[in-house]
Amino acid sequence: MAAQNCTVSREQLDQCKQKAGRCIDEAQNSLFLLSKDIWSCPELAYEEKKSHDRLVRFFSEEKGWHVEGHYTQETAFRASWGPVGGKEGDDVLNMAFLCEYDALPGIGHACGHNLIAEVGAAAALGLKGVLESMPDCSVRTKVTVLGTPAEEEGGGKVDMILAGAFEGIDVVFMAHPSQEDAPYLPAVAVVDVTAKYYGKAAHASAYPWEGINALDAAVSAYNSLSALRQQLKPDWRVHGIIKHGGVKPNIIPDYTELVFYLRTPKWQDLSTIKAKAEMCFRSAAMATGCRVELEYSKHEYHSILRNTTLDRLYEENGRALGVQFTTDQEVLSSSSGSTDFGNVSFVAPGIHPYFYIGTAALNHTAEYTAAAGAEEAQFYTLRTAKALAMTALDVLLCPELLQRVRDEFAEAKLSEQRGQPQQAGGASTKPQQRPQQAAGASSA
Repeated sequence: MAAQNCTVSREQLDQCKQKAGRCIDEAQNSLFLLSKDIWSCPELAYEEKKSHDRLVRFFSEEKGWHVEGHYTQETAFRASWGPVGGKEGDDVLNMAFLCEYDALPGIGHACGHNLIAEVGAAAALGLKGVLESMPDCSVRTKVTVLGTPAEEEGGGKVDMILAGAFEGIDVVFMAHPSQEDAPYLPAVAVVDVTAKYYGKAAHASAYPWEGINALDAAVSAYNSLSALRQQLKPDWRVHGIIKHGGVKPNIIPDYTELVFYLRTPKWQDLSTIKAKAEMCFRSAAMATGCRVELEYSKHEYHSILRNTTLDRLYEENGRALGVQFTTDQEVLSSSSGSTDFGNVSFVAPGIHPYFYIGTAALNHTAEYTAAAGAEEAQFYTLRTAKALAMTALDVLLCPELLQRVRDEFAEAKLSEQRGQPQQAGGASTKPQQRPQQAAGASSA
């Protein structure tokens, strides 16, 4: 994707990209140690105290970073460097790199969030290293790293958006481990709902007529939601569990609880699928004489607002580093899981590519946990960080590309608000069901 009117020559841009790679390679030992420390001490959403402290220490020990621990959230942080270059009073271009570091219950870092933290840190170091060697850079630039907790559950990035952490950020970069390399994979919007049924206990054999069976309500709701699927759009998803079904067979259950995830490719459609699911939950209560309480998750996760300009730049830079991106159209066009990066993509243009880590194991499995902590993953992780830093340099040093990124972001937001399919570069991004894996899955 050649751009005119860059502030440096093509040769100089290539030299800057090589410099970014060298800076990342020079830090590879400390980066691997950072990732390994996070991997070795998995912590759940909003509980990532040791991971937070480790990342704060990492940037505090690096020269020139201003580090703010507990930034807007107890386990979030911000590390910033600059602004440098340009002239005093010029607009500042703020390039942000995101780190995730929460784990999954029972199986640790089975989604590789320790590697996401490493990629964000490494890419930021690479970009900073280049800017330090360019005192005459014509663009006044700031590099920001945001530590974003609770992606797997809760939506830490949404908390941070609401707290103003993303204000003033121009472009956002992060990458997620997967089974293949892809500049973009569709992620769907999601909301979690918990249904609690209250009945009346009684002896199930001696006088069952005295009871009100909350398990009957739960089973009825579950079956109604199963039947509802045949009336849902092909790419909508409803799936859940009966979390609490009673305590003993001879006691009519007076309390049951279900947890369901409701997903749609477009965030606007969540209200429709919520209304349909609510009818199933409430009708089950009415049919059995139970009382029902519905509790929705604190935040809804949006679908990712794609920026094909950033995607194509990242793919070009990745190919230059030897990345072999998947060409499987079933994978590229099919929806995976959900992520709170989708919410970020509505407040600033960004990119959320996926990268291979040396294993065919699926995310959210014990096998993937092992792979995420293995030394073999380091080559692929650092290569991804280099591609992100190179992409940031393209946007930074070529104002035409930055304007394309901004224009596409504005157009995509407008299309989404109108409820139209996003068209970017002639490519439809409407996802369909992705078989087998959930590469970028949160809450999956």
